[in-house]
Amino acid sequence: MTENKQSKGKCAYCGQEETQRKMPGHLAKCPQRRELISKVDRKGGRSEAFFYLRVRDAWQKEFCLDLEMRGSASLNDLDNYLRAIWLECCGHCSRFSIGGWKGEEIPKTQKVKALLGAGIELTHIYDFGTESVTLIKAASVREGAPTTSHPIALMARNMLPEMRCMKCKKPAIWLCMECVIEDERWGVLCDEHVKTHPHDNYGEAVRIVNSPRLGMCGYNGPAAPPY
Repeated sequence: MTENKQSKGKCAYCGQEETQRKMPGHLAKCPQRRELISKVDRKGGRSEAFFYLRVRDAWQKEFCLDLEMRGSASLNDLDNYLRAIWLECCGHCSRFSIGGWKGEEIPKTQKVKALLGAGIELTHIYDFGTESVTLIKAASVREGAPTTSHPIALMARNMLPEMRCMKCKKPAIWLCMECVIEDERWGVLCDEHVKTHPHDNYGEAVRIVNSPRLGMCGYNGPAAPPY
């Protein structure tokens, strides 16, 4: 799908761009994040465990999220977040498991603090027909006050991988679904060539968005953080 396999992520606190490999180290030292944590801790809010989750698409590893999640939150909260930022297209079913597709399903009512630990990797599957598979691993845990009223905070996210128009190699911003479905090729187009591209049996081209589900089932975004 994408050309840039060495994708970078962008810190949600300071805007700095780092490779996926370096992002955990940056987040540990990010002055803006550390100041925010110090500020909420000084207020004396209720302390609890917060899990640093590294979230990756199983097949397109350039798609990566760095999340901080309350230990008191449930897998249902994580499922809703993943649907909003990456996956939701047609209201498909989803499941969590340990051990991949064949692993035992974990109820979505399960609290994160009772489940995640060192070395444990969760598999999240959305849509059992054209499935999107997401791998989730706890990188670390901090004890302290919440930095947001929500169960999950976005700490960093991959930059949109670079794609080039199949006609002229300029930056692509559109995807032709007929190319994907009928021709089995990644038909990405620039603003100019999408106007003259002949494929129209599957409707208009869809705008490229920052999601590993692009081009699958009825997905067309918006691929934006839910809060």
